Amino acid sequence: MTLIILMIAGAALFAYWNAARAAAEHAKQLGRNACSAAEVLWLDESVHASGIRVRRGEDGRLGFERNFRFEYSYDGVDRHVGRMVLRGERLVSFVGPVRPSVAPINLH
Repeated sequence: MTLIILMIAGAALFAYWNAARAAAEHAKQLGRNACSAAEVLWLDESVHASGIRVRRGEDGRLGFERNFRFEYSYDGVDRHVGRMVLRGERLVSFVGPVRPSVAPINLH
């Protein structure tokens, strides 16, 4: 009986760890792509988990919402912090670099 409980606990821990790693890899890819699109430097080439909580998804089922942060620089000297929130594999919030643009002014 104890062996079965230990096996179930081990499988649950492995599943949690595996999902956390997959979310971190996905966040890493999103951060890299955002920095590339905004033409900024992605510093340290990594993301850092900054929080986790249980939330309901759009389908009503419980799941984990993971918060990640990363750092980027416009000129290689300054450092800015970007943040993203993943609910499962879905990006639900992103604050980070944007590509600078100038909107034309219509004087008519």
